[in-house]
Amino acid sequence: MNRQDFNRQIRHSFILILAALFFTGFQSAAQQIGTVILTDEQVPVTPKEFYIANVIDERDNRSAVAWLLSPSGTKNQNESYPIDLQGGGLVAIKQFINRNLPCNKALRPVVISIKKFMVTESALAGGLAEGHIAVVMSFDLQQVDDEPLHLLDYNGSATYTRNTGPPQDIEPTLRHTLENGLIYLDTWMNQQAGTNIKLATGVKVTFTDYEEKPEGDSIYYTVNRPLTWDDFKSKIPGNRYDAEVFPGFGYDEHAEIIKGIINISVAMKVYLPKSASWVRDGERNDYTLNHEQRHFDIVKIAAERFKQKIKAEDLPVSNFDGPINRVYLETYREMDSLQKQYDDETRHGSDQQAQQQWNERINKELKEYGVKR
Repeated sequence: MNRQDFNRQIRHSFILILAALFFTGFQSAAQQIGTVILTDEQVPVTPKEFYIANVIDERDNRSAVAWLLSPSGTKNQNESYPIDLQGGGLVAIKQFINRNLPCNKALRPVVISIKKFMVTESALAGGLAEGHIAVVMSFDLQQVDDEPLHLLDYNGSATYTRNTGPPQDIEPTLRHTLENGLIYLDTWMNQQAGTNIKLATGVKVTFTDYEEKPEGDSIYYTVNRPLTWDDFKSKIPGNRYDAEVFPGFGYDEHAEIIKGIINISVAMKVYLPKSASWVRDGERNDYTLNHEQRHFDIVKIAAERFKQKIKAEDLPVSNFDGPINRVYLETYREMDSLQKQYDDETRHGSDQQAQQQWNERINKELKEYGVKR
């Protein structure tokens, strides 16, 4: 071998050595800035009240989940470098939940919003690292055609101590912190399902008639309590009519959650205040009293119509009062219109034939509602 060939061989060997060193350094760097793979492990719960419909990433920093210390003995030891979950934080968490938490779509759909999912490390003596994991998740109930309904928040944390080695070392603690959030949700749902109005699955309405004993200024409608002239307590105003009453209707409402169903008890108040009722002297006769009684009967009919409309409504658990209030206002306006029609057609009772027709009409509708006069 001549000197020229020998020098060429030395240069070639030197290049191979440099390449090997470069590859080794590149491989070490790749390990250092690699990813953490969440291990598939079944979450130790089987949800009976919910399933995870979606996961949303709302972290302030989505570039990585962990900032780990460089291994001791390296040039950048005690400096942190970013590590993410394989595929990205959101993708990895979704995959883990989909694979390891049973999903029954017949249950309530819950959306997880990830507010924080972060690992930071600080240096300890002897080349060790102390890790701090913080997990913050928000759980919302997904609703059809409505905004999500917030249920609860989870704030989890964990610490660990490790040798500053491969980033995969942090995986068990990180995974268990995520699992603990899902277990927390399952426990809360099981405890709250039967009594929390946010988790109600249906609405049931029952009606009663309000009673007041002893009787005060207001008369509450009952078949066995017709009007008498003693109920007309107000002074006579400057008015051309013979008598006048001002009946109305309202309701008291009480809601209670029983086995996940919102039970609404509605006490109907069909009332007539004595202090607002008046009659002229010399007009206290059965015919005039009947005309005023029919005003009270019309309110009772309106209240019964209100009950029938509410029974026909599909009341949403998220806003059952909305339809009830709407139907109440609609029915009250209908009642006012019917009262005006009654007075117009009977000419405030002076048209006896029309009055008789209205008596029959009112009696017929009362009978349809089970009210017999």
